[in-house]
Amino acid sequence: MTKDLERDLGLPSVLAISIGAMIGSGIFILPALALEIAGPAVILAYALAGLLVVPAALSKSEMATAMPEAGGTYIYIERGMGPLLGTVAGVGTWFSLSFKGALALVGGVPYLLLLFDLPLKPVALGLAAVLILVNLFGAKQTGRLQVAIVVVMLAALGWFAAGSATSVQSANYVDFFDAGVGGLLAATGLVFVSYAGVTKVASVAEEVEDPGRNIPLGILGSLAFTTVLYVAIVAVLVGITDPGTVAGSLTPVAVAAEVTLGQAGVVAVILAAILALISTANAGILSSSRYPFAMSRDNLAPPSLSSVSERFGTPVTSITLTGAVLLVLIAFVPILEIAKLASAFQIMVFGLINVALVAFREGSAEYEPEFTSPLYPWVQIFGAVTGVALLTQMGTVALAGAALITLGSVVWYVLYVRPRVRREGVATDAIRRQVGRSALTDIESGPADATREVLVALTKDVDERRERALVGLAADVVRGDDGQVVVVRFEEIPDQAPLTENATVQSSSDIAFETRAATLAAEFDVDVEADEIVSHDTKHAIVNFAEHRGVDAILAEHEPLRLRSRLFGDPIDWVVRHAPCDVLLVDNLGYERAEQIALTGDGGPYPPLAVNIAESVASANGGGISLWEVADHDRTDRHARTRDDYQSDLTELLSVPVRTESVRTDGGQLRRTDLLVRRGADHRLRHVLFDDRPTIPNPGCTTVTVYPHESLRPPFSRRLLERAFF
Repeated sequence: MTKDLERDLGLPSVLAISIGAMIGSGIFILPALALEIAGPAVILAYALAGLLVVPAALSKSEMATAMPEAGGTYIYIERGMGPLLGTVAGVGTWFSLSFKGALALVGGVPYLLLLFDLPLKPVALGLAAVLILVNLFGAKQTGRLQVAIVVVMLAALGWFAAGSATSVQSANYVDFFDAGVGGLLAATGLVFVSYAGVTKVASVAEEVEDPGRNIPLGILGSLAFTTVLYVAIVAVLVGITDPGTVAGSLTPVAVAAEVTLGQAGVVAVILAAILALISTANAGILSSSRYPFAMSRDNLAPPSLSSVSERFGTPVTSITLTGAVLLVLIAFVPILEIAKLASAFQIMVFGLINVALVAFREGSAEYEPEFTSPLYPWVQIFGAVTGVALLTQMGTVALAGAALITLGSVVWYVLYVRPRVRREGVATDAIRRQVGRSALTDIESGPADATREVLVALTKDVDERRERALVGLAADVVRGDDGQVVVVRFEEIPDQAPLTENATVQSSSDIAFETRAATLAAEFDVDVEADEIVSHDTKHAIVNFAEHRGVDAILAEHEPLRLRSRLFGDPIDWVVRHAPCDVLLVDNLGYERAEQIALTGDGGPYPPLAVNIAESVASANGGGISLWEVADHDRTDRHARTRDDYQSDLTELLSVPVRTESVRTDGGQLRRTDLLVRRGADHRLRHVLFDDRPTIPNPGCTTVTVYPHESLRPPFSRRLLERAFF
């Protein structure tokens, strides 16, 4: 049985965790690196980075109050975008937080070395081991430790800022924008990670008292406070030091403190730096360990990672694994470089957070947050767009590293998660519903484009029964609109034979053909016109005739694929691509009074042209339509509900009786069907996506495959969404 975590973190602990997660390398290490990029404009870079974090902070605050569960970012992206992106976000954020925690410990030791001659890595490993043990003892102890650390740290930083403010030299701000907009944005991208910890508290939302109040206050309050603190301290740091003296330094704040506060100030800053960087690592262990914990509860990671200690009430296995990763990183990996990779991934995750909120708002899942983000969806759009812009400033290595983490997460999903999880995000359902609405809108506008004239193209010798079937089908299509059927026999002769001689010879069979056309016109109560065309190239002749005549559709038998067609291309395929109108290809098994019309979308929404053809034929014969739906046992409940809603809405649009029929791919239990209408293959998507959807079985009756004219097809992007999501 899964044990819930205790809710014992109040607002002070929430603020302490969030502030402690931010005030670390962002102020004690990064200013020196950012100064080399942007000069004095680094002050503005910190302010701009804080502003760009606001959308993600608002989005995460809202989702945390709707889903106060351990896991934070992973939970929101997994529920919103699905298990695949949830796995990417969970694994990637877990690693990035571990990287940042390791960087904080290794980055804090240089401050300690200003006082003591100690080896860097052993000290960092020792501090990491202590923090791992503290986290194992419980979140309450962790929260209390954070409060103590943050109070001492802020007191020291406050003394530094207040004591140094009077020594600021305005000359140090000259040439503020020398690095230009490019330098400012590059510095903003670098220091953006300074604010990444603002949403870490959402990772322990399941342990927060009164989450509807404390989580938004903790996230937004700590962000506002930290932004002001960062800007103030960096402004003082730049103002009291000679230009270039701290750029590239491993201990920039200590260098600045020595200028104005002497040795006592240096000691205070060293104490603050060590506490700040320890608190960053502590918060990193606390929050990052909840990612494998939450993923395990959703079967995205081994079940042992979700076990909670009966004694301490903490996820011991998850914390132990996270701690082990942290120790390995400190001991063997160049953390300063990897931190950039973690930063790039963090920016990407923040962008996904904003998109996930839109998915929850627009999706059909139950979603009732206690706090709602203002200015929706513009704030979220702003956050996603600026996230992409910042990613471009992170450099090729950082982007490649983030891509590698993403690829590893995808591999884990394919090998471990996919066989165990049948779940999808609300974004998938929202896209699917929008695709369905768009398809229904196209069907509603169908009558304005009614088929009033059909060209029946006879491209080979057919017996009278098949000829009659084709004309009868065309007659049923146009009868409701008082349309006309044009029956044309296309005869192809060798290139050496002159067309004029063949065109002037009218055989007895041609006279018989015209006579049969007149008979069929009377039988089907529709205007039938007969003609014959002799050409050197049948496919061009069909297209030219259809264009000259201005017909609405071409109806022809579906030609079997012969050896010549395999080598030089299917002639009918060419007609489909070049026809100036719709094309209806018929697998002709005979056609009589068609009362039972089956309609299939082959896994996608029903094509508007197919719906219109099916409705016209059913109406002409007083019949009905059966909406065929493949019995797909892998389909989620949400997917099934969305398709049911779509079919119900389609039923209301049609003027003939409609029923839904679940069919098996082996063809069993099929009701009697007189005609099947289906979509044609989309040649542009043939190699875009691997199509593993179940195939509708052959019903043993005449089948019409519809190919709407290019001008009537949905945009390529929508067809891609139909293939991927519907």
